[in-house]
Amino acid sequence: MNAPTEEHHQPVWARKQTRRRGGGGLFGKLILFALLMAVFVFFVSPAVAFFGIRSAAEASDAAGLARLIDYPAVRQSLRPQLDGNPAASAPAPTFMEDPIGAVRRQFEQATAPAAPDVDAYLTPAALAALTRGEGRYASQRIEGGLPSPDNTNTGGPLPRPVYWSVNRARMSVADEGGSETIFTFERQGAFEWKLVHIGLPDGAAPARATPPPVPGVGKSGSGGG
Repeated sequence: MNAPTEEHHQPVWARKQTRRRGGGGLFGKLILFALLMAVFVFFVSPAVAFFGIRSAAEASDAAGLARLIDYPAVRQSLRPQLDGNPAASAPAPTFMEDPIGAVRRQFEQATAPAAPDVDAYLTPAALAALTRGEGRYASQRIEGGLPSPDNTNTGGPLPRPVYWSVNRARMSVADEGGSETIFTFERQGAFEWKLVHIGLPDGAAPARATPPPVPGVGKSGSGGG
């Protein structure tokens, strides 16, 4: 017969306590791993939202874009920039950070005249171009006007994080000349982030390109024999 082990000489209650300690160690590791994963997912969620916008824009997925973009807030952020107000390129401060500045920015945006072409930056083609760093020239993109297959399927420059906090994150995408387009995301839920501000590079917005006419449309047919 096998010699009795040390555990066999222990009382029953001591054996159970030893086993509980072993199981508790594994359970604690699982809890720690789950917490670390939750923190990781929490901090990468804005980047996931950015690439989700790029992918949905390239696919012209209006429903997907609506889940990731707060359109009224983004429109409000673009209007003063298109009116030539350089101070509007920075996102408005939150009420907790600067209550006076937040109220003043809301008043300025509410009284500013509406920019005529603000929605030119919010079409799927323009949003896809913005995420690739095309800045103010993104308004020239027409539906289906992606530059090349190499720039589709979430291709293009990677965003650079410029600010990260519990409730707000900003990412920058630069073009070849170094002009940056800033995307500001706000947390809407535990892991849900939405785009609320687009900061365009400095400069004047170019005139929107006119789509080429379709041959035969609006013209009378030529007489044929």
